[in-house]
Amino acid sequence: MTATREGAKTQALTLTEELVLMLLNEESGHFRQVPGWNLDCAIVGSVLAELSMAGRIDSDMNSLILLDETRTRDPSLDPFLAEIAADSGQRNAQYWIERFAGRAEPIIDRALDRLVKLEILRHHTGDFWTFNESAVREDSPFGEGASGFVKTRISKAIFEGEIPEPRDIIIICLINTCDLFRFIFELDEESERRIELICKMDLIGRSIAAAVEQNQTGGLFQYPPLSKPIPTAPLRKLIFNRNLRNGNIPAVFADLARQLGPVFQIKPPFSKPLVFLAGPSVNRWANRYARGFLRSQDYLSTFEKVYGAHGIMPALDGADHFRLRKSLAPAYSRSRLSERLGEIYQNARGEMAKWEVGDVQLATPMMRQLVNAQISAYFLNVQSQDLFDDLVSFKEQALKAHVTNTLPKFMLKTPGMKRKLASLADLLDRVTSGHTPAQRAGCPRDLADDLFSLHASDPQFLPATNLSFALSASLIASMYLGDQLNFAVYALATKPELRDRIAAEAHALFDDGDPGGEDFSLEAIDVTHRFIMEVLRVYPVVTMSIRTVMNPCVVEGFALPTGTRLHIAQTSCHYMEELFPEPYKFDIDRYKAPRSEHRGPGYAPYGLGSHSCMGSHMMELLLAINLLMIAHYFEIEVWPQDFKFRINPFPSQSPSRKLRYRIAARQREIPA
Repeated sequence: MTATREGAKTQALTLTEELVLMLLNEESGHFRQVPGWNLDCAIVGSVLAELSMAGRIDSDMNSLILLDETRTRDPSLDPFLAEIAADSGQRNAQYWIERFAGRAEPIIDRALDRLVKLEILRHHTGDFWTFNESAVREDSPFGEGASGFVKTRISKAIFEGEIPEPRDIIIICLINTCDLFRFIFELDEESERRIELICKMDLIGRSIAAAVEQNQTGGLFQYPPLSKPIPTAPLRKLIFNRNLRNGNIPAVFADLARQLGPVFQIKPPFSKPLVFLAGPSVNRWANRYARGFLRSQDYLSTFEKVYGAHGIMPALDGADHFRLRKSLAPAYSRSRLSERLGEIYQNARGEMAKWEVGDVQLATPMMRQLVNAQISAYFLNVQSQDLFDDLVSFKEQALKAHVTNTLPKFMLKTPGMKRKLASLADLLDRVTSGHTPAQRAGCPRDLADDLFSLHASDPQFLPATNLSFALSASLIASMYLGDQLNFAVYALATKPELRDRIAAEAHALFDDGDPGGEDFSLEAIDVTHRFIMEVLRVYPVVTMSIRTVMNPCVVEGFALPTGTRLHIAQTSCHYMEELFPEPYKFDIDRYKAPRSEHRGPGYAPYGLGSHSCMGSHMMELLLAINLLMIAHYFEIEVWPQDFKFRINPFPSQSPSRKLRYRIAARQREIPA
C-alpha cells in the first residue's frame, strides 16, 4: 500500500509494517500478544515475502532460490538478502526463518519508528501506541483512515469475497498462522473457510506460513530444560553494605547484581524470600515484555482498600489502565502546564516571599510546601497547604504498612491516623464545591475537571469511591516532586560551579520578564536540563517497581512461576560502571554527545514499561522552573555546612529529614 502527503513523494508501507498495524490492539494501546517465537517467525516471514515481491528471491515448498542479489536499499531487508546470497547451500524458507528468527526485534523497532515518522502511529509514554488522529480521518492522505491501511482490505477479502492482492494473501497467511484472526474479527464457519482458502492462493505465502507453523514448536527450545537456582544474597553482606548505611538503595542493588547476577533473592528472617531483578538486560525485558507476564494489582490490593477504592491507576493493567492514562494524559502534559506558567510563577513567588535572608529551615517541608502551592492550584484549583502534611503523612504510613511492610498495619488505626484520613474528605469537599459549572466558567481546564467528567460519563469505570484517592494522589505528587526538587537544591547548594552556571541561565530567562513555555528550550536551559537529568540518576525518588508473575516466564535463564512477587530494581543501573562510568561522580556531561549515557534501558528514573511516569515531561519542566527561580532569587546553603548527607530510603527515596537550608543571600527582589 502507498501513502502520500502534500509535497511528499509516495511512500510504500512494507509487509512488516502492515503486519505490525494488524497486531495493534487499539483498546489496550499494546500489540496483541503472540508467543515470542511465533511472532519472530512471522516477522521474518514478512521480510522473506517482501524480498520475494521485490524479485530478489523465489520459494516453493522445498527450496528458497536467489534471483537477484542487488541491494534493495531497505535496511530491514538488505542484511538478510546478503546472507542468503552468500550461502551456497540449497535451503528452504523454513531454514532461513529459523536462522533469522532471533533478529526480529530490531526489525519491529524499525517498523514502529517509521510508522511514527510517517505519522500513522503515535508513541505514548509507557510504550503505548495509538493510531494518529490525522491518519484516522476519512480524508486522510493515507487513504481510508487508519483501518484502511490493512484491516479494511483484509476484511473485504474475508467477508465480502473480494479477490485479495498478493501482499494481502501473505498477511492473511501470517496472521492466521499466529492464530490472531479470532481476536480481530468475529468469525463464523464460512469466514474461517474463506481464510483457509485465501491462504492457499499464493505459493510464497503458503511456503512461508508453513515454515512459520512448523517452527512454532521451536519456541519450546528457547527456554532452559532445567531452571537455574536463584542465588541468595548473604544477609551479612547486605547489612554491612556501605550504600545501605547511606540509604542509597539503587547502589545497594547495583552491588548485589554485580556479585550475584541480574536475578537474585534475599531471605529475611521469618519471611518469604524476596526476588529481585536488576541490570540493563532485565530493564530491557521489563520494558518490552513484562506486560504479558506481570501485573501490578496484587501488591496494592490492601493499600487501595485503605482509601475505600478499587482499581486505582497504579493497580490497573491492560486496557483499563491504558484508557485511564489516555483520559488523564492532557492534565499531566507539558503543553497544558506551559499554558498556565503565570499561575506557577505566582504561587512559587508566594512561598518564596516567606524566605528571609538568614532563615534556617528544614529542607523537606520547605520544598514540599513550595511544590504543593503550585500543584494544588494547578490540578485542583484549591489551596491545600493546611491539609498537605496530614495527607502526605497518612499515605506514607499506608505505603509502609501495606506495600513495603516496614510498619505494622494496626498503626493506621490510631486516633492520629484517623484524624489525618479525615483530611481526605475535607479536600474532596473543597474541590467539589469549587468545581460547579458557574465557578468553572471561563477557567482553564484542570485535572479535577477531567476526573469529574470521566466519572460522569462512566461512573462504573471511575466510581465515586475512587475519586477521593485520585484527587489526593495529585497532591501526593507534590511529595515526590518536592523530594526530587529537594535533591536538586542540595546538589545546587553543594556544587558552586554548577550553581553559577544555572544562575546565569536563570537570569537570562527572568531578568526581562517571565518566560513563556517556548522559552524553556534545550538551548536556553542546557546546563539546568543536564543537571536535573543527573539529579534523577544519582537521586531517583522511586527506585523500584513491585509486580506479581501472572504467567510463568523465564528471565535470564531463571524460571519464575506464577504468583512470584518480583522487585524490579530498575534504577540499580544508575550505579553500574559499564553504563555510567564513575557512577558516584556527579557529572552532567554524561548527557552530551557522544557520551549520551542516558540512551538505552540503563537510565530509568521514571520507571519502566506501561506503568512509567505519565507526567515525566511536565515534571521535568516544573523541576527546571523551580530550580531556576531559586537560583535567580536566592543563594542557598546547607546548614550546618558540615552536615553529613544521608538518604531516607522508605517508602520512597528522599533526603534526610534532618537536612536544613539557610538562606545565605537574596540575588533579586521577588515581585509582589
